[in-house]
Amino acid sequence: MQSKRNKVYKKQRPEKINSNKSVADIVRELKEQSSPAGSYRERSLKIHGLICAKCAREFDHKDRHLLTVHHKDGNPGNNPPNGSNWENLCVYCHEDEHSRGLLGDYFSDKK
Repeated sequence: MQSKRNKVYKKQRPEKINSNKSVADIVRELKEQSSPAGSYRERSLKIHGLICAKCAREFDHKDRHLLTVHHKDGNPGNNPPNGSNWENLCVYCHEDEHSRGLLGDYFSDKK
């Protein structure tokens, strides 16, 4: 009788699925699945436009990397398809939004 330590496990192969998809389509889908942030970011930019919801700075395709998606409820896992939990903020306003809570907590913690 083998002990648990010396037990040999066989690797299970994934089940082969017949598909009409091209390799490029499959790779694209896998990338989208592994990067949920990228998919909701693009959806938010499409829904809300390339403008900061706080300071109203407008962005174009060259500087859109400075525009971020802020989750209104603070939960990055809450990504409704209609974009109701997102607002596009420039990196400066996004930093300000998150630092306000920290600063408020600091000043409210009187000792």
